[in-house]
Amino acid sequence: MRKGKSVRPVVNMLYSLDQNAISCKSLFGILRVTLNLNISKCCRNKLESMIGSQMDRATLDSLLVPSPIGSNCLYDVNLVLRLLKSFLGKGVSCVPLVQLKKVSSLMDLYIAEVAPDPCLKPSKFLALVRALPDSARESYDGIYRAMDMYLEVHAGLTEEEQIKVCCGLNYEKLSSEVCNHLAQNEKFPSKLAIQALFSQQCKLKSLLTETNQTKPFIDSPLSFVDIDTKGKEDESCEQIVVYAGKLDLSAKNEKLRAHLQGMQWRVLELEKDCRKMQSQMTKIMKSRL
Repeated sequence: MRKGKSVRPVVNMLYSLDQNAISCKSLFGILRVTLNLNISKCCRNKLESMIGSQMDRATLDSLLVPSPIGSNCLYDVNLVLRLLKSFLGKGVSCVPLVQLKKVSSLMDLYIAEVAPDPCLKPSKFLALVRALPDSARESYDGIYRAMDMYLEVHAGLTEEEQIKVCCGLNYEKLSSEVCNHLAQNEKFPSKLAIQALFSQQCKLKSLLTETNQTKPFIDSPLSFVDIDTKGKEDESCEQIVVYAGKLDLSAKNEKLRAHLQGMQWRVLELEKDCRKMQSQMTKIMKSRL
């Protein structure tokens, strides 16, 4: 009891200082000291608020705080959720994107670490995934791997519970490799496998549309056709090529032509991927329905 009272003035003093006056590591050290002390809720909130403001400087080891007595979970997930809430306290728009991405990378590591906990409820797992806005993550591959582990450990979940857990995935931000893995992963409901492939197919079609918009340039006079291999073009085309030569644009022309040819090859590869995914979707629907 006395130790709890002695911590309070220290926390109050630190709270009155600039948020950068004490390191995130030191604040976590104080937090661990207070775990088994009877400190007031107000005092604990101040301490968590200070840590939350520096979440982009936290480490995975710092976040792995043991659960309070009476909880079956290995780690205090509720604490991390409160810290994230404090981090986003003033709104996502007020948090610099660099800090947001640092915290999202840290959270991906944390979620992967706590996913194997057999006592972690689906609602808590999903809360961790959704604690940060979608814009914080450029890729959801790490979240997918954590979900894969979670579903493996929690094999007794109903299909409805599995679908709820997977609601935190953004299929548009999954790599093609992960989408292909998901499609063959029996731990995930078949509906989600089809949804992932469909999302990936839409992405490929979008890329194809964007890439095909450049095709008219390839056939135009300014695509700088090689006269030696394609024969003599009409006079107007020759005049354009000669004029371009006078402006010393030949080097740029070659680069542009090489770039466009590369895009053509990319179109062919994307078309192959689309056909492959259509085939996979058909197989999945036949085998799982």
